[in-house]
Amino acid sequence: MNSKHAGTPMSGSPVEGTGDYALRFEPCAKRVRVEFGDTWIADSTRAVVLHETRQPPAHYIPKEDVRMDLLQRTDLHTHCPFRGDATYWTLQAGDQRVENIAWSYEEPYAGSEAIRGHLSFYRGKIAALYEGDDEVPFLAATTVGLHGNPIAAWLLKDAWKARTAAELARQFLDCLRGIGCPVDRSTVIIPTLHPQIFAMVLVWRADHPDIRVIYEPHDILHQPRFADSPFAPIIRGAGGVRRRLEDAGVNLDYPVVRDLHAEGATDYVAMPFRFSDGQINVISMTSFTRGGFGTSHLGQIYEVLPMLGRLFEVHALHRTATALLETYIGHDTGRRVLNGLIKRGDGESIDAVIWFCDLRGSSALAETLPRDLFLEQLNRFFYCMAGAVLKKRGEVLKYIGDAVLAIFPTAGGVEDACRRALQAASLAGERVQAANAAHPECPPLRYGIGLHIGTVTYGNVGVPQRLDFTVIGAAANEASRIEGMTKDLQCNLLASSAFAAHVPGRLASLGRFALRGLEGEHELFGAPEAPAQGVPM
Repeated sequence: MNSKHAGTPMSGSPVEGTGDYALRFEPCAKRVRVEFGDTWIADSTRAVVLHETRQPPAHYIPKEDVRMDLLQRTDLHTHCPFRGDATYWTLQAGDQRVENIAWSYEEPYAGSEAIRGHLSFYRGKIAALYEGDDEVPFLAATTVGLHGNPIAAWLLKDAWKARTAAELARQFLDCLRGIGCPVDRSTVIIPTLHPQIFAMVLVWRADHPDIRVIYEPHDILHQPRFADSPFAPIIRGAGGVRRRLEDAGVNLDYPVVRDLHAEGATDYVAMPFRFSDGQINVISMTSFTRGGFGTSHLGQIYEVLPMLGRLFEVHALHRTATALLETYIGHDTGRRVLNGLIKRGDGESIDAVIWFCDLRGSSALAETLPRDLFLEQLNRFFYCMAGAVLKKRGEVLKYIGDAVLAIFPTAGGVEDACRRALQAASLAGERVQAANAAHPECPPLRYGIGLHIGTVTYGNVGVPQRLDFTVIGAAANEASRIEGMTKDLQCNLLASSAFAAHVPGRLASLGRFALRGLEGEHELFGAPEAPAQGVPM
C-alpha cells in the first residue's frame, strides 16, 4: 500500500475505520486548480477530497479536467488493499519532466467509485494547489501517531525506502538530529562475507552531509586502530561502551576515546546490534554538546536497534549475495543471475572473444610438489592469467582444473574486445615472467593461450539442483582446441583467423592445421616473432 494515499476508500459520508484509523471521501465545494510552473495543469469544480488518518487531504480531480496531453502513463504500480491498484503518471511540460507526479485508480475497489477516472497529484512535485482563490497549505503526513517513539515512526514510514546501507545510515542520523538528539559523529561497522573485505564501515560527521563508505580488508583485524578500539571487543560479544567524556575521572581506556576527549567531545557510546544469524555489528555515536546524550534519546535508539538491525541486514545480505556471485561466477554473470536468469536453460546467444588458457606440466607439478606449494603455484598462475583478463575488463567464467575459461563480450565493439583480449595475453605473459623471476626455487610457469571469436550460448546448464552459468557452443570448443595446439607449435599464444582479422598487423599466420575433433584445417595466428619469446614450452 502506498503510504501517501492508503486507506479504506469510501464515497460520500464519513466512514469509521478500525482502531484509530478512519477516512472519508467528500465532494469539494470549491473550484480546485493545480499549478505547475506557469501552467495550470488541472482546473475542476468536481474534485473529490480524501480525508485519511495521519495523511494530508488528497484532492482527486476528474481526468476531463486535467491536462492529460501533458501526462504519460508509467510502468509504476502500487497496491492499496482498500482502493485497488494505483497507476502513475509522468508530466512532460516543455523541457520540464517530473516522474510519477500523479496517481489514479483505474479500476477502484467497491466503495471507491467516487475516484474512478480521477487523478491526484503529489503536493511536493507541483507548484501549488488552490481551492477557490486560496492556496491549500502543504501538510506533511503525521507520523507521531504511528508510534510513541519518533524514531520508530520513521522506521515504519520511511526507513524502508533507503536503497543502500549508507543511505539508511544517513537517514537514521538525520532522523536523530531532527528529534533533537545531539549526535555529531557516527560510525557503523558491519562485518561482511567477502574474500577480500572484512567489514563495510559507514562514517558520518554532522559537518559533512554524505556518508563515507570504507571497505576494510581482513588485515585490519591485526592493526592497532581496530584491535585497540572499542569495536573489537564489541564484535567479539563483550557488550557496549559508554564514556561520558565531560565527567571528571572518565575512563580514557581506548585511543579513540582519548582523541575525542582531547577534541572536546562530551559523550561517546558504542552499541552492538545483531543480525538474525547472530552476527554482531556496531554503531558508535559521539556528541560535542554539553551534557551529551540524554536518557530519552539513548532509550529511543536502544528501543529501535533490533528493527534497524534488520533493515541493515537486508542491505548487507544483498551486498553479500552480489559479492559472492561476482567472486565465484564473475561480475557480468553474477549480475545476470541476480536479474533473474536462474533456471536451467535461461540464457542468450552472444558474440564474444573466447579465451582458453592452460598451465603446462601441471600433472608433474602435482606429483612432485607438496600440496601447499602446488596450490601456491596454481594460484600464482591464475593470478597471472585470470588477473590479466579482469584487468582488461574480461569475464572469467570458470577454472577447469589448471585451465581458465574467459570471455570478452563484443557488445562494446568487436575490435575493442579483440584488442583487450590481446592486451590481457600480453599482460599475462609479463606477469608469468615476473613470477618466475621472483620464485626461482619453484619450477617455472609454462602456459598456452587460445583466442577465438564467435557466437556462444551464455546461460545456465546442468541440473536444477546444481547449475553452472557458462558459455557453450562450437566457438568455445574451437578456442580450447586452438589452445591445445600451443604445445605442438611451441608458442604461448595462438589465435584463429576470425580473431586475427580484427587486430590487423598484430599477429602473423603460422599456417593451417588440423584441430582435434574439428573438420578440415584451420589457419592459426601467433606473434610475428613466433615461436613466442619467454619460457620454452
